[in-house]
Amino acid sequence: MPYYRFTVPAGDATLQHKAEVAAAVTKVHVEVTGAPAAYVHCAFVEVPQGSVFAGGRAVDGPRMVGLIREGRSTEVRAALLHAIADAWCAVTGAPKESVAIFLHEVPGANVLEDGEILPEAADDPVVAG
Repeated sequence: MPYYRFTVPAGDATLQHKAEVAAAVTKVHVEVTGAPAAYVHCAFVEVPQGSVFAGGRAVDGPRMVGLIREGRSTEVRAALLHAIADAWCAVTGAPKESVAIFLHEVPGANVLEDGEILPEAADDPVVAG
């Protein structure tokens, strides 16, 4: 169910390493939540430089919006955010300060995958490190 969408300015290292970033994010999601890897989705959208703004000013760094199932604890969400950022930066060489990650929670009842409505998330994580 998790769906991670990266919005990346043209020329950013994330675009050169999409497969590695997707593999790293998948690994993190599985380790932190215990969810099966087959259900982790990653998409990359390239935008022209000067298309991403924060505080009314253009920023150079990529942004990621993740949809995850509702019901994870604050600790699990924090572990997920930090581990995704660390993995992403390890692959791309970007400093952690240059990325922004936003998580939105979605009830399992609002997701259809493989023809099935998803159950609600269990908060019994296998939190890594």
